Amino acid sequence: MPQINACRFCKNPKLNRYLDLGATPLADRFLSAEQLNEPEKYYPLAVALCENCGLSQLTYTVDPKELYQEEYPYAMSLTKTGSDHYGSFAASVVKKFNLTQNDLVIDVGSNVGILLEGFKKNGTKTLGVDPAANMAKIANERGIETIADFFVPSVATGIKEKYGPAKIVVGTNVFAHIFDHHQFIEALQAVLDEKGIFIFESPSFVNLVKNLEYDTIYHEHLLYLSLKPVANFFKQFDMEVFDVESYPIHGGSFRVFISRKNNYPINESVEKYLKEEEATGIYSLPTLGEFAKKVAQNRIELMNLIHKIKEEGKTIAIISTPAKGMTLLNYCRIGPEHADFATEKSPLKIGRYTPGTRIPIVPDSELMVRKPDYAILLAWNFSNEIMKNLDEYRALGGKFIIPIPKPEIKG
Repeated sequence: MPQINACRFCKNPKLNRYLDLGATPLADRFLSAEQLNEPEKYYPLAVALCENCGLSQLTYTVDPKELYQEEYPYAMSLTKTGSDHYGSFAASVVKKFNLTQNDLVIDVGSNVGILLEGFKKNGTKTLGVDPAANMAKIANERGIETIADFFVPSVATGIKEKYGPAKIVVGTNVFAHIFDHHQFIEALQAVLDEKGIFIFESPSFVNLVKNLEYDTIYHEHLLYLSLKPVANFFKQFDMEVFDVESYPIHGGSFRVFISRKNNYPINESVEKYLKEEEATGIYSLPTLGEFAKKVAQNRIELMNLIHKIKEEGKTIAIISTPAKGMTLLNYCRIGPEHADFATEKSPLKIGRYTPGTRIPIVPDSELMVRKPDYAILLAWNFSNEIMKNLDEYRALGGKFIIPIPKPEIKG
């Protein structure tokens, strides 16, 4: 059933909804000109807390085939910050676990192969698995062997038979997207060797709440991950979290290392992280209720700022159209009457329109042609890099609007 009635991890039926962002279209479903004449599908976008294990999760599930196998437009790491991060990720894992040319690294949700490229450069065998056929095609063309499919037990078994067991399975920004985690673990255990390691990296729910990153809530992100429910979930399968690291990317992420029990000593970082996490109150409904109030306040403040700018006769554009930005546009109802256009470097989005709000997307070069007075940075997590790259725009008097965590103007 699309509407869930039990926790995705522990199957407990006691779910408490604390944030409702309304009904929104799919964040990665950018519209062609022809599709502007067709109705759009909208789906509920709300988050609930499991009373039992503390997992925050969406209350509604969109069919993953609809999410990922119909013209999926997200290509990884178009920023230097992102590319550098994935390069250092691969190098650090190879060093940490003394990987060799005989070790197979599988990336689940490998996209165009940026992370695996780093592992390949560091001398390991690599294989990507991604359900988006268009992304898998690009990866294969780039020399990163990739299977266009979901990571399910039958696919995992086939991989092991053909390539041998994996030493490492990685998943960056993918563990929160998985439709059936119990099936995923079955696939994981089928392909990992006895001392194999699963490493996932994901935006942390602690940072989402602390920094009001509500725009990272959209239908692909079924879960909003924190360590306590993750650790308890893996215990069900005789697996354990043995290390955790924090990184600033995507507004604050954590990298979690998991293996079968008693394979690796448990680093003190695990207990330390769990204590710090508990202290933030992310498992408390009153804390999450306050978070929801701040989200509503952010919308009011951002729209007041935009209306003030428009009343002054000034023009506004949008720079970059990440999926999370579509949550913000739809929740705040920012449309063509507020922003004249959005710019992009991704050819998969240029010439299309933002889902729901239907703002036209043009190449990045149009910013200097049209010279809007203000530009909303939806990819606020890369704002420093983006603003630095647009010094020419700033020199002409262009100003940036950073919407999260508090709307502010930067000149």
